[in-house]
Amino acid sequence: MNPQALIGQRIVCMVVWTLLVSGWLCYSALAQTSISAPQDMRVFDTPSDGGGSLTVQWAPSSWDGPDTRYQVLAGDAAVTDPAALTIIAEFPGNSKYVKDAKTAWWTRNVDKTWHQVLVRSAKGFEVKDGTSYAVALAAVQGDQRVFSQVLVASPSPDWFNWNQLNNLIIALSFGGLVFYTISYAKRHEIFLRRIPGLDAVDEAIGRATELGKPILYLTGAHDLHDPSTIAAAVILGKVAKRAALYETELLVPHREPITMAVCQEITKQAYLEAGKPDLFKEDANFFITADQFSYTAAVDGIMLRKKPAANFFMGAYFAESLLLTETGASTGAIQIAGTDSDHQLPFFVTTCDYTLIGEELYAASAYLSKEPVQIGTLLGQDIGKAVVLSAIGIGIVLATVGAVTGAQWPQLFLDLLRDLK
Repeated sequence: MNPQALIGQRIVCMVVWTLLVSGWLCYSALAQTSISAPQDMRVFDTPSDGGGSLTVQWAPSSWDGPDTRYQVLAGDAAVTDPAALTIIAEFPGNSKYVKDAKTAWWTRNVDKTWHQVLVRSAKGFEVKDGTSYAVALAAVQGDQRVFSQVLVASPSPDWFNWNQLNNLIIALSFGGLVFYTISYAKRHEIFLRRIPGLDAVDEAIGRATELGKPILYLTGAHDLHDPSTIAAAVILGKVAKRAALYETELLVPHREPITMAVCQEITKQAYLEAGKPDLFKEDANFFITADQFSYTAAVDGIMLRKKPAANFFMGAYFAESLLLTETGASTGAIQIAGTDSDHQLPFFVTTCDYTLIGEELYAASAYLSKEPVQIGTLLGQDIGKAVVLSAIGIGIVLATVGAVTGAQWPQLFLDLLRDLK
């Protein structure tokens, strides 16, 4: 290669390298000097909370990014120098936005692209209601640190959480809907889907009467804090009333004393309504043990000794379900189960003649009694579920539209539904 050409190439490379280094140095110097104090800073008591916190908001800056940081400083209200305040939070400049906070869109007083931080009690710094505090911000980049003005605010608790306004409206609407459906049920006949397991209740009790054998009824493994146990106790009242009319013996073993006491009263009331109070026996409901498998063994023994003609398994169950139902099936009894324990449903479906699945357990009382209040309540619940499912479907469609098109308007509806509990 020509030596002059080689020297020329080297000169060109040196010039290019010098320009690149100079540009990088200029960019670094510019970046270092572009930082400024946070703008439009606001400090106020956090709205719709129980007290003990302040909210800090400020406008986004053009230099926000992972290379810059914000510091939140707080201290006594008498302090006017921000450098003398305590650092209680520090985070990258591209984080902590209004859109990330757990607030509803109708309570926001600034754009969702603004920064927002809550000042709460931390190690070495306690926030008390009714006490004023000085709060400031610092923007940090490299060796630079720029402070905002110092603002003073005091926290206090609020009576109402406006972020949950949608929940209040929905609860009142649902309550009004249930009252309307109850009124409608009193004036009109409402169709109820046929549930074979409940239609077979009379058949099972009639068979036990014909054979002169007792009826065995179990209320599950949980206490009355579980809705499924409450539903089982309500169904017991209907079964006990039919058993009283047919003068058939009823056996209800329990593993929870409070449930036993409640079921005793329910059974007694059922016999009174049937006009057979003299047939009621206090020991029809009896306590065995709270231990899971001891209870299971005892009930299996009752099945093998007394050989009841009808077995009812209502409520919540666990590993004992198959042990109970297999023993009952071996005695030739008609077995009707009802549970919302989805992990036990396969065993009940396999070993029982009829099984109430999930919601059918809760609808059983209305189905058996045909009382307008219960049927109307059931109708109101079904309409409410349909509305919720429709809202979920619409939300999925709107979220998809927003993601595909980049439009912002679907987010308003999604925010409305986000905090529903």
